[in-house]
Amino acid sequence: MKRKTLGNGLTLVYEKKPGESVAIGVTVRVGSKDEPDKIMGISHFIEHMLFNGTTNRKAIEIASEIEAIGGELNAMTGTDRTFYYTRVPKKHFEKGLEILSDIIQNPLFDKKEIEKERKIILDEVNLTHDQPRFYQWVLFYKSLFRGRLGRETIGTEKSVKSIQRKDLTRFHSINYVPRNMVVTVVGNTTNIIGKVEKNFTGFKTAGKKRKKSVFVPRNKHRIKIEKRPVTQSYLVLGYQSPGRSHKDSFCLDIIRSLLGRGQSGRLFQEIRAKQALAYEVGVHHEASANYGFFSVYVNTDKKNIPAIKKIVITEFNKLKNLTNKDILDAKRQIEGEYLLSGEDNAKLSEQLGFFEVVKGAAESKNYIKKIRKVTLSDVKRVVGKYLDDRYTLSILEQN
Repeated sequence: MKRKTLGNGLTLVYEKKPGESVAIGVTVRVGSKDEPDKIMGISHFIEHMLFNGTTNRKAIEIASEIEAIGGELNAMTGTDRTFYYTRVPKKHFEKGLEILSDIIQNPLFDKKEIEKERKIILDEVNLTHDQPRFYQWVLFYKSLFRGRLGRETIGTEKSVKSIQRKDLTRFHSINYVPRNMVVTVVGNTTNIIGKVEKNFTGFKTAGKKRKKSVFVPRNKHRIKIEKRPVTQSYLVLGYQSPGRSHKDSFCLDIIRSLLGRGQSGRLFQEIRAKQALAYEVGVHHEASANYGFFSVYVNTDKKNIPAIKKIVITEFNKLKNLTNKDILDAKRQIEGEYLLSGEDNAKLSEQLGFFEVVKGAAESKNYIKKIRKVTLSDVKRVVGKYLDDRYTLSILEQN
């Protein structure tokens, strides 16, 4: 893996790998936490609009040129970053790079396309609220975090309707600048630096400095119940936790593995395999750049909620009795999972961009080393520090 800062401030990270495909990613250091309240959801709106035409291509041309060579083109928006990527056969690397650089640098923001896309995003907002599996996380975020972290990434019906073309162009011009972006290339190709410089050479370096977001933690027990006409209840129990740059995040990965890995995880075994209290049981640890959370999620019948809550708390308490063998088993699982995910060039491209935003792309290579360094005493300390009685419990419950 190599890293280079280009003359205009753009960061390039690339890794040569054997194979027939090349993945190109662009990570923009902007997400929902950077948005003013009135136009929340604008990062996600811009993500949509970048596929709806540039000064050089119509929307259909963007899609057809990539699909005609067997490639894929997609994006995602989060709280602290927006990621765009394309994966193409290696012989079409330059074509994929040129198209991706075009949509990033030259969006048209056509007024008619904005109104069409607004309708689509409003449908997406409604879908999120209609689907309990999606909405359970909206409810949990609102309950767990105060301020901008507790908001919906896609925005609300009111905020999406309020976003105008001038808002889109201004937000793009401020945030989509070289010093705020990372280009990642993974695959078997040549002259990567020269080709990236060629495609981003005219990229403007201007842009106003963004205000740094300040987050206020919610460090006390909180329960939020919302009733809906659903046939199942959706429970998420969790805690705020540190971001990926903090050493404790690696201990929480160990705990996530022990409690929630596949069908052998402790919570799956207790809740589903042994007591048949639920079909879907999972554990999620989100370690973003400068914030995180650790959670357990279960969908079940309303009458099972008290029993499930008791099991979850009991399993957290049992973590105080972990052994060295437990830690070793978790490390092996995490290492295998991480290595397998790195086989996918697109996932590795996203991973490199993420770590570059956090602390430097080289950290992606140090991840397993840091997991291996975690000790039994480290994990027990983290259990006592974060997984206590100050949990947040959100329940989307049957009427």
